[in-house]
Amino acid sequence: MITLTLAQLNYTVGDVAGNVERMAAAARRAARDGSQMVVFSELSLTGYYPGDMLDETPFKAKVEAGVQALLAASRECPGLAWVVGAPLARNGPGKAWHNGLLIVRDGEVLLRYAKQLLPTYNIFDERRHFEPGPDIAPVLQIGDARVGFMICEDGWNDHGADYEVNPFRRLQDASPDFVVSINASPSEIGKRELRHKVFADASAQHRLPLLYVNQIGGQDQIVFDGASFAVQPAQGVVFETHRFEEDVATLRFDGGRFLTARGGTPPRVNPQGLPTMAFYRAQIVLGLRDYARRCGFRQVLVGSSGGIDSALTLALAAEALGAENVAAVTMPSRYSSPGSVDDSVALCRNLGVTLYTHPIAEAVDVYARQFEASFAHPLQGLPLENLQARIRGTVLMEYSNTFGHLLLTTGNKSELSVGYCTLYGDTNGGLGLLGDLYKTEVFALSRHLNEAAGRERIPVAIIDKPPSAELAPGQKDTDSLPPYEVLDEILRFVIEAERLAPDEYRQARDFVEHLRGTPDGRTLIDRVRRMVARNEYKRRQAPPMIRVRAKAFGAGRQMPIAAQYD
Repeated sequence: MITLTLAQLNYTVGDVAGNVERMAAAARRAARDGSQMVVFSELSLTGYYPGDMLDETPFKAKVEAGVQALLAASRECPGLAWVVGAPLARNGPGKAWHNGLLIVRDGEVLLRYAKQLLPTYNIFDERRHFEPGPDIAPVLQIGDARVGFMICEDGWNDHGADYEVNPFRRLQDASPDFVVSINASPSEIGKRELRHKVFADASAQHRLPLLYVNQIGGQDQIVFDGASFAVQPAQGVVFETHRFEEDVATLRFDGGRFLTARGGTPPRVNPQGLPTMAFYRAQIVLGLRDYARRCGFRQVLVGSSGGIDSALTLALAAEALGAENVAAVTMPSRYSSPGSVDDSVALCRNLGVTLYTHPIAEAVDVYARQFEASFAHPLQGLPLENLQARIRGTVLMEYSNTFGHLLLTTGNKSELSVGYCTLYGDTNGGLGLLGDLYKTEVFALSRHLNEAAGRERIPVAIIDKPPSAELAPGQKDTDSLPPYEVLDEILRFVIEAERLAPDEYRQARDFVEHLRGTPDGRTLIDRVRRMVARNEYKRRQAPPMIRVRAKAFGAGRQMPIAAQYD
């Protein structure tokens, strides 16, 4: 029998001393619970992912000091083994680091292991900094149990399709009583269920009980959801920690089974995750909260157009940071409808957010007159429309600079995909909350917030009115774009394709195939593809966007700007 503690914590990248303090507090709790082992997540010492900080000489010294601090802290919990993720310096040809696992106890290192499989797909680029570890099975006797260890990607190749090496096979040969996997597994829609399937299948295949420990928290675009779990070969997932929050949980492993700390059967794990809209909400709220905190912002700012995107952004920001820490600015022009201003007022009243009014009509006229005087050409059409967006962006940045608020951009994935946005205007900001949500999902999430609250947080008038940039008389989004119900299905197929969930992929594929059956449909598909391709330069300059889907703009979709696209 062995008692062990899962420490699912929220680390800050680069804050080595703070991360050690966080781990030490969890270790003291594990010691009080009578544990013989406390397990932390992948790269818990530095936070995941330090990136090119790993190339800086001062950071190397910080890592070494952090390891020494870990050893010192472990002496304060006699007999407790700490399983810690850390960069391990190495010599010889290749990269300067291993992505490593250390087991320390009573001030000594009992085991060092280097991750064998280094992902270089989607948002991952570990081979940039790390050298793969040797093909070995790390096993250590802790108390009455022989425990095997692996790190994240090591456990994702049991099908053998992605790498020549399968660490699960080597561990099976070593015959541990159970396996511990430390992870930094980013969250996306459907990811929790995928983890359960991959590791439950491997556990059953190799007859190895398994403990999976993940981290939580937002880091730039990425959010980690925690949801650490334990797997039995015959039963599948039998225990799970909380999702989207820190959790320190103690279990017992006895007679080949994971039990509660008191020896009982853990509560049943619901195989179904959060509904899609509830998941989006939790992911975005945690992502914003941590991004603002780690970047030193207490308050945020949103330009309130009276439209659905800014309304949803304001509602999510108020939930994440408190309405008292959110400011909104409405900036009517000569083309703004009275209803848009009234809707902004109603929205901010519902949310408890302070709304400021900064008209821009006079500023637009001054710019336009001076442009014509300087260049002997009137400012009209698209340049005049974009000028309004850029003046609004300038006003918001002036406010941000003056009062220290983080400006949140409000663009959604549909608009960013096809370039329906203005550089240095509505793309201004430090973070985008909706950049991985299609427009149809923006509407659905807005309705979800109202349903969950049991009242109109976002006025129905905003949800129901036709989307418009209001940069020209009578303008509607559908003047330039197909209906979002059509556009979004095309975009899902063009951008994400087989990265979609199976049902979502089949729906998008069938929709596009149906469109291809007509000349107008083929023309529309080709037009959307061209719009996506030629607006890569805009997305490259956009703020980071919180990732909720498997294929997000940013590090997860790296496309050239200057290229020939068919």
